[in-house]
Amino acid sequence: MSPTRQDAWSQDEDLLLAEVVLRHIREGGTQLQAFDEVGKQLTRTAAACGFRWNSFVRKQYKSGIELAKKQRKELKKQTAASPDEPFQDSLPTEQIPIQTTVAKGDLLSFSSVISYLEELQKRAEDSDGFEEDKKKYAEQIKELEKKNYYLAAENERLTKNLKIIEEDYRSLLEIMERARKMAVLQDEDRQQKVRFQMDKNGNLERVEK
Repeated sequence: MSPTRQDAWSQDEDLLLAEVVLRHIREGGTQLQAFDEVGKQLTRTAAACGFRWNSFVRKQYKSGIELAKKQRKELKKQTAASPDEPFQDSLPTEQIPIQTTVAKGDLLSFSSVISYLEELQKRAEDSDGFEEDKKKYAEQIKELEKKNYYLAAENERLTKNLKIIEEDYRSLLEIMERARKMAVLQDEDRQQKVRFQMDKNGNLERVEK
């Protein structure tokens, strides 16, 4: 007996799980029976299959589930209408892959098939749109990185220029302060050189040293 697997589910295993569950829904079986069947094929427990279906796979096949339920109702009607007459037009369910579950002979209405195909197309378009958005955002990120690099370089240049201006300004203040002190000293020195004396008429006159 092979040991029970506990590794991650692959895309093919999800596909098989969806196919078997939808087949059981169409044929009036139970999901527990489907989980048990898949578990035996994949060497997994029925509980693991049920958890995978309810937590992930079921969300991907909402339209397929509705169609399978409609098939089951139509099949019941056919069986009730002609209980002794086997239904010859339907293909063996085991041979129908998940992609063609809508092609069940006369069990489905044309509008149901169109609805299912439209949803598949929408999902494909949404996937393509996501890839396009991903590329667009990647390009925008590159452009923003370039702008950020340019702004960082510009900020560094302006910071250097600001430091130079601040140093020039301090130097100018020092020069102005020295000039002011020199002017004050010269004025004081000039005042010290000036003196007054009285002339012979008794008037004060300015006398330069």
